[in-house]
Amino acid sequence: MLRITDARTGDFVAAAPVRRGLTRVEAHPPGFGMTGLRVLLAADLLVRALELGGTPVWALLSCEREPAELVAGAAALGIRPFEHSRDADPGLGEAQVIHVVTEGDSAPDGVRVAVAPVQPEAPEGADPAALRLALLSRPRAASVRLDQAALGEADETLRRWRSAVAAWAHRPSRPVPDEVRGRLRTAWEDDLDVPEVLATLRWAETEPDLPDGARFETYAYADRLLGLDLTRDLGAPS
Repeated sequence: MLRITDARTGDFVAAAPVRRGLTRVEAHPPGFGMTGLRVLLAADLLVRALELGGTPVWALLSCEREPAELVAGAAALGIRPFEHSRDADPGLGEAQVIHVVTEGDSAPDGVRVAVAPVQPEAPEGADPAALRLALLSRPRAASVRLDQAALGEADETLRRWRSAVAAWAHRPSRPVPDEVRGRLRTAWEDDLDVPEVLATLRWAETEPDLPDGARFETYAYADRLLGLDLTRDLGAPS
């Protein structure tokens, strides 16, 4: 069961307290910019994690400042579309409502997931997938500095992983080992600990007892949460 920290109280709450009950995830970015996009990214991860657990989700965007720019920036980062709350039909009988907000935001009432700011803004021409990985590499409660070192490391990791996944795809298929699957799910169900998910992938990359076919399936499975398009280079010429 996915548990998330409620920023109002500091306590863990169940993101889906009723089995198969609808959870509404409402993102409240402050406007267009990397901090606003990080809020949307955190909401996107929450939606993905809930869906992986079988929970139906209603994803909403609540923002009056620069919504068109936000939507375009989110799409570039691989964030799936959110309905706009002004046009949404209320009263669907949600079992849980979770608001994803910037750190220090005291509104609205209800369970709040707080996201720390990003500084500085992304440099022009930065690869969106590397930006996404750089943002995912830090706990959401920790601020992110998008300097050249962070973006360079994310870009190098992404290139290496995509190349490895493409190579592993040629090996005999093997299922994700139960231990590895459990390690991944434990990480993301524990307050969306994405850095631990990434640490598990780094471990799986070089673990000598893990067959290459299982490495491939492990990365493909984790990417259902991460949204990094790790299988993009399958079939590309070497």
